[in-house]
Amino acid sequence: MNIQEYFGRISYNKPHKDADLQTLTAIFQHHIQAIPFENLSMHCGEAVELDLQSTYNKIVRKKRGGWCLEINHLLFWALQELGYEVCILGANSYDPAEKGYTAEMNHILLKVEIQGDSYIVDAGFGGAYQMWQPLMLISGKDQPQVPGIFHLMEDNGTWYLEKVKRKHYIPENSNNDIPHTPDLGNIRKIYRFTLKPRHIDDFQELNSYLQVSPDNILRKKSICSLQTTNGLLALVGWTFTEMKYKYTEDMDLVNITTLTDEEVEKTLKDKFSIVLENKLVPVNVRGLPPNLVDQI
Repeated sequence: MNIQEYFGRISYNKPHKDADLQTLTAIFQHHIQAIPFENLSMHCGEAVELDLQSTYNKIVRKKRGGWCLEINHLLFWALQELGYEVCILGANSYDPAEKGYTAEMNHILLKVEIQGDSYIVDAGFGGAYQMWQPLMLISGKDQPQVPGIFHLMEDNGTWYLEKVKRKHYIPENSNNDIPHTPDLGNIRKIYRFTLKPRHIDDFQELNSYLQVSPDNILRKKSICSLQTTNGLLALVGWTFTEMKYKYTEDMDLVNITTLTDEEVEKTLKDKFSIVLENKLVPVNVRGLPPNLVDQI
């Protein structure tokens, strides 16, 4: 594994002498705009291994993406290589359908220490709730970013991440077969976590479970999403969504298109720079919203 090869993968060619916040932010933004959040392996007959070399080969050399366990593990390695004081944390994501947090830890994120300050760095949430900059670990402070306002709250050692949502403008010529998603208010809970340091091995059981359990959303949907310079792209099953943040002051522009099987493969190549080795079987279980806007 080679840090220069990783930099080539994320198209980062700036100086990186100091392990400071400015460099961290730049690398992080290149990372999320180059490496898709995707679960396509399980939908084309490939096993997901959590060892770092397998993750590196998949994302850096095969130019694939991955889910949080892979994307954040790779970023953890890169930041360590660059001299950052970084540790892995575990989180319980919020399930809007159940109106509560998952009972089991099902997400990883990173905590980075820079000159006495702590930052939350998470490149692996995907979709419209992906942060674009490190978040200062401070309770009760609004932290505005291009995707929206992020907010961390601490209560008795447990931290809660939320985002203030903007309204969505969907043009009339966009796909109109999308089921209506109930308005849950403009605050979207994302996940809760503690500051207990974790190791990637703590997530081996989760990694295996996500690949075989028929009940989790990653089995019910084939997902690929990527942050862009002004929004995001998302492919869920046959539904392709393009979002442009802040189309107007308090509104995001959302274009939704339904694709054929052939167009799915072409879109993966043209929009996400992904060429799969095995045949993808798109999945989007009925009864679930097919776009990433309010679900992921």
